[in-house]
Amino acid sequence: MNVLLQLAFEFFKTGIFTVGGGLASLPFLYDISDRMGWYTRSELVDMIAIAESTPGPIGANMATFAGYKAGGLLGSIIASVSLIVGPMILVLIIANFLEKFKTNKHVQAVFYGLRPAVAGLITAACYGVMAITLFSVDALKSGDILGFINLKACALFAVMLWAVMKFKKHPVVYIAICAVLGILVKF
Repeated sequence: MNVLLQLAFEFFKTGIFTVGGGLASLPFLYDISDRMGWYTRSELVDMIAIAESTPGPIGANMATFAGYKAGGLLGSIIASVSLIVGPMILVLIIANFLEKFKTNKHVQAVFYGLRPAVAGLITAACYGVMAITLFSVDALKSGDILGFINLKACALFAVMLWAVMKFKKHPVVYIAICAVLGILVKF
């Protein structure tokens, strides 16, 4: 199948089945990485950093980046549009019926069931990002036990987690601080 058609199919499917926002799309993006080879898992973590630090929805930004890696400028457009079109159609359909059925116990049960699924998807995505960013499974496999933990990244993670919980500033502040620290500490 043509790469552009594959991009359209993969990102349309991702858009339709991603419930819970951009971070919930990470398991789909990991799967695309593993099956299609358009980008590595390490590049996916870089995509997350770029998508989180640029304007716009993270999922659309990541689709644009992945599409560009696989199919150039046209690939980025196709992946982005494909990711957005399916959910847009679904939301229009659901919005039409939701008003009529929002008090229906079955509809409420569906939403109740989706919440833990979304929490699980986001948690799995966070685990994947942390595993790649803070730890090196390759170092552990090669017997380098001390190289398993990226001490600089873990220290920065701990400081940022503390700062976010203590100061509650806008996310852009933390992104900018980490970008500067990344340059200074040479991650």
